[in-house]
Amino acid sequence: MKLYIDPSTGSMMFSLAVGLFSVIWFGARKLYMKLKYLAPGNTKKDAKAIPFVIFSDNKRYWKNFEPVVRELDKRGVDMVYLTASEDDPALSAPYMHLRGQFIGTGNKPFAKMNLLNATLVLATTPGLDVYQWKRSKDVKWYVHMQHGANEMTTYRMFGMDYYDGLLVSGQYQIDDTRALEKLRNIGPKEMVLVGIPYMDDIVNRLKKSPAPAHETTVLVAPSWGESTILRKFGGRIIEVLLATGYHIIIRPHPQSYITEMDMLEPILKAYPASDQLEWNTDLDNFDVMNRSDILISDFSGTIYEFALAFDKPVICMDTKFDDSPYDAWWLDTPRWSTTAIPRLGQILTEENMENLKTMIDECLNDEKYRELRREVSAETWVYPGEGAVRVADYLEGKYHELTGESLRREDN
Repeated sequence: MKLYIDPSTGSMMFSLAVGLFSVIWFGARKLYMKLKYLAPGNTKKDAKAIPFVIFSDNKRYWKNFEPVVRELDKRGVDMVYLTASEDDPALSAPYMHLRGQFIGTGNKPFAKMNLLNATLVLATTPGLDVYQWKRSKDVKWYVHMQHGANEMTTYRMFGMDYYDGLLVSGQYQIDDTRALEKLRNIGPKEMVLVGIPYMDDIVNRLKKSPAPAHETTVLVAPSWGESTILRKFGGRIIEVLLATGYHIIIRPHPQSYITEMDMLEPILKAYPASDQLEWNTDLDNFDVMNRSDILISDFSGTIYEFALAFDKPVICMDTKFDDSPYDAWWLDTPRWSTTAIPRLGQILTEENMENLKTMIDECLNDEKYRELRREVSAETWVYPGEGAVRVADYLEGKYHELTGESLRREDN
């Protein structure tokens, strides 16, 4: 009799096995680095802790951090910004109190972060103390700020478990996290509702740069991985969209150009850019979203930016999302996005693909979607317009709580 393991359980077991191996490997590597660092002739200096560090594992998260940096800079708070991107915009940003530093690619940034001496660290990177990024014994407090407007349970398993504090934008995120803490028997994290600073920035930019005159434009902006639009539909969806007569913009996820060229390159060759079809790779997605009327996506966080900040309809693919590698697998309650996305527009399947033009037209013209977008926004975007101020208030307050001192320079 053969032992049968269903695909979902098998995927979960594989993820756990990979996680265990990674913990052992990076734990051994960290021990080696410490022993090497403390060897005779290489003694550790009694360095003073950096008061406040921002860590970014990719330049695309500058949009998340900049509103907070701007607010802290106005307050005279010095910031050390450590980035894993050599061309991160933060490195040339014109803020007096920001000191940017490129700390390498691959495993190098994490090796440096593992030995960091700092009081307070702000990051959007999940998986602290799970894979290669380990908590440094010389850091007092790690706080996570979201880089999207949806649930936090679609991070890989244990993605938030070892942070000290989480800055969130909706009560359901707190509820999900508390449920995971109870299931895993881990202590409660400090969780504070602050809003979404980068989406506040989008709204402010829109006031200064309203959408230019343009023909009806459809933006296709998928996530990356196995359960995404381009993986599932390939060139078929492009054929159907071109038949609508609308202007089509396709914006693959940046990660697809790194790890999915086997899938992407044949599509790029089969459907080159033309007057009707545009491929977009801008680092900043504001302009392309501003001149688009409707978004087609899967489970990308772009959905919420487009629907809530730009106040435009979306069509989302029915991805049959496999949650087995993610924190969502642990919970009996449905993911918040499964209730939110159907209210933002329509759901695309293989069966209704040929009716895509009709779906687009209905989403553009039916006012009910506008009201439903407001409903979704209220659930996942608290304190609109106040995000950066609330994050800055939290960081200053936490630093004072930890040290009894102020983050602001005395000469400001």
